[in-house]
Amino acid sequence: MRLGLWLVIFSSLVVLSCTKKQKAEYGLKHEETLKINITSEPPSMDWSKSTDTTSALIQDNIMEGLVEYNFSDPDLGLLPSLAKEWTSTNNAQTWTFTLREGVKWNDGTPLTAQHVVDGWERLLRPSTASQYAYFLFGIKDATKYNKGEYKDFSQVGVKINDKGQIVVNLEAPQSYFPYLLTHHCTYPVRLDLIKKYGEDKWTDPKNIVTLGPYNLKTWDHDKAIVLERNETYYGEKAKTKNILAYMINEKSTAITLFETGKLDVQTPLPSAELSVLRKKEGYQENGILSLYYYGMNTAKPPMDNLNVRKAIAHAIDRNQITTMLSGGQKPLSGWVPSGMLGHEPTTGTKFDAAKAKEFLNKAGFKDPSKMPKIELAYNTNEDHKRIAENVQAQLKKNLGISVEIKNEEWKSYLGKLKSDTPHIYRMGWVADFPDPDNFLNLMTSYSDNNHTKWGNPEFDKLINKAVSINNKEARRSLYSKAQKILTEDDVAVVPIYSGVMHVLINKRVKNYPINVMDRRKFKKVVLQ
Repeated sequence: MRLGLWLVIFSSLVVLSCTKKQKAEYGLKHEETLKINITSEPPSMDWSKSTDTTSALIQDNIMEGLVEYNFSDPDLGLLPSLAKEWTSTNNAQTWTFTLREGVKWNDGTPLTAQHVVDGWERLLRPSTASQYAYFLFGIKDATKYNKGEYKDFSQVGVKINDKGQIVVNLEAPQSYFPYLLTHHCTYPVRLDLIKKYGEDKWTDPKNIVTLGPYNLKTWDHDKAIVLERNETYYGEKAKTKNILAYMINEKSTAITLFETGKLDVQTPLPSAELSVLRKKEGYQENGILSLYYYGMNTAKPPMDNLNVRKAIAHAIDRNQITTMLSGGQKPLSGWVPSGMLGHEPTTGTKFDAAKAKEFLNKAGFKDPSKMPKIELAYNTNEDHKRIAENVQAQLKKNLGISVEIKNEEWKSYLGKLKSDTPHIYRMGWVADFPDPDNFLNLMTSYSDNNHTKWGNPEFDKLINKAVSINNKEARRSLYSKAQKILTEDDVAVVPIYSGVMHVLINKRVKNYPINVMDRRKFKKVVLQ
């Protein structure tokens, strides 16, 4: 047999074999399924409790909030979702939401205003221990309910009036309050199903009831998640029938799967290969409102010594890190990312090796070898490893101190941050809503997303005051003072850079969501 003919036959057999395999996987047809990579196991599908972007990606496609973003609007305006309209009175201190009619959960139960209020009550309930409870602390007396000072939720400033509208009274004017309701933590819940199946089982695919454009069909732990189009969705049905989300942590492996058609979309991309990947068809990049940073456990010696923290902060050259990554990231010394009100390029500690050594001497470590062991932790990821090793080398060169690097899988890593926060830990933050409060509120003393053990009353006061101010320059001034306290005076954190999203998209995929919030809702994605 001629080699050419044999190659044609062999290639045909391979294509048929691969097509058959793709169709058989989880019972899905290739032409009906968008295949993506979410890199790791979602820690939780409970939207009142989850704090990570992996879980949120799935939740954003099986659930909805009262409003959603209009990403075609440069100013990121809001669109109706579960609420068809909303109004404010009393200088944006009182908000009224009117629910859309005809919305049903996928078990046929009509959505009610009580389901929304139940979601907010559960978020604020002390026993839920949600790290996002502070999102609703602007509601009158919500903080007292969260602390257990009020036992009856009817004492909180949320009511359902005789028209079935949700009326919210805030502690102070808050012009951006509706933006909070785009976030998964504020989604409605079915308390009857949580009671029936229990706190740990109601999110299982066989039990969970949702109302978004997709249903959670399969959760093959540590392998893949399958979403299936919700045919009872109130709005326009999803264009693509299925979403197959793999959990592939190794970026190089994921790139290979993309190139062989196993994945339609791959993000994030390995920084070490960006120079090559940029030349590939389907490559796109987009700046996002995000922050990559190192937090410091200010209660754990030697990080409880301010001069040690200042020494470490001054010993890190952010430009060296962003140059190594070569992904368009912007070095960041302040806490608010570029492209947002409150971004302060002159705020924060700057790289200065001589000053770093001075602070280490002030801390009592003229002999760096006497420094206690410092642990730097990150969640398993190729780029996080590269950055950690770079920082480790910089601290050795510029301060003469040794740092031990440790990594853990994402879910375990989040658990460690709660139970035994390392001396230094890697973390990132993508904007939940496009306002500087979302970033600065993260580090308040009452935020459960603040793992530094640090708190400053003056910082809290500035953040709380800025919320109710509409004048942009006045807000900017307050946020500037707050960032100086956080990153210069007390140095509880070391911001590293503002992020950029890099993605490879197969040419058969149209309308893939790319935006500055990195919110990926797939209902408009079309496969060709």
